[in-house]
Amino acid sequence: MRFSFDAELWVWDARRDDSWVFVTLPADASAEIRERTAGVRRGFGSVRVHVAVGASTWRTSVFPDSASGCYVLPLKRAVRAKEGLDAGDVATVRVELLT
Repeated sequence: MRFSFDAELWVWDARRDDSWVFVTLPADASAEIRERTAGVRRGFGSVRVHVAVGASTWRTSVFPDSASGCYVLPLKRAVRAKEGLDAGDVATVRVELLT
């Protein structure tokens, strides 16, 4: 299962000093991921994914966000630097579920 979407980068308010930056997956993609991974439990409800932003690709996890009901994806500082992205920018993100 693969998704491609544009999303704005945002900083997690609770960890502003650590500069944790995320994008939020669309509601429809989040619902489909939740459906396909029902019963599979990992730490913090995370789901393993392969991600591409620009020329950067990596494996990581997406995490459920109880406030929005969607999954959120952390974007590593190295990726943001390589792709010239910062909080407030919009990036095209490709996510593939790893099962």
